[in-house]
Amino acid sequence: MTQAPLDGRRVVVTRTRTQAPSLVDRLERLGATVVELPVIAVVDPADGGTALDRAAHRLVSGAYQWVAVTSSNAVSRLVAALGHQAVPPTVQWAAVGSATARTLAAAGFVADLVPTVSLSEALADAFPPVPGTRLGTSGTVLFPRAESVPGTLAAGLRAKGWVVDEVVAYRTVASIPGPEAIDAAARADAITFTSSSTVDHAVELLGPDGLPPVVVSIGPVTSGSARAAGIDVTAEAQPHTIEGLVDAVVAALDPAGSAPPAAGGAGAHALGQQQ
Repeated sequence: MTQAPLDGRRVVVTRTRTQAPSLVDRLERLGATVVELPVIAVVDPADGGTALDRAAHRLVSGAYQWVAVTSSNAVSRLVAALGHQAVPPTVQWAAVGSATARTLAAAGFVADLVPTVSLSEALADAFPPVPGTRLGTSGTVLFPRAESVPGTLAAGLRAKGWVVDEVVAYRTVASIPGPEAIDAAARADAITFTSSSTVDHAVELLGPDGLPPVVVSIGPVTSGSARAAGIDVTAEAQPHTIEGLVDAVVAALDPAGSAPPAAGGAGAHALGQQQ
């Protein structure tokens, strides 16, 4: 019987299975023992969702020409705020990457714009310039987002003439896993990071010297956060997707000694997946 590439390997996922089902499933199918170490939790924004509810009402009324989403969490929160209200078919949807686009599709919305690189900076670059003014909708983008995100996407859209309505859809806060999960994580072979917040809270929990020896990041911003915390990034996903992250884990842990994908340079400024 052919050995699976991750047989006998323990890989830490810094979210719950509910938050990262695709990542957990892919790793397990490749033979890994997945250690769930949920270091963050997704919670309501500070206003309890009032601003998002208002934005959903404006979206239904036709106040926005585009909706830009940069995480599956943002999609889920917006869809929940919409309830059963219908969005005008003239509204266009922009997603930062394939995973976010799939979450949109599952909710019944087709992404009209998905950049070839899963980065918010790439989404801003791919966005069309604002069209000629049309009463009511033209030139306005709804951007439901995490409480704390870099400002590159909104700034890039505004530079192209768009009016961007940034609405906080959710927050990520620290979550404390149980002692068994913490102990298992400290003895694992590798750890995966899917956002800067997972880096920050994992370091708070385990310390930079308490992490597994192999560190794999989903993208340049996450890698930059890891390096800023004093962590050596073994590999970075290419492309910056869950699929790319799993491929990078396999390459980094390959028993034949395959070289891991080169991580992006410390000076990279593109935005990776949000919280």
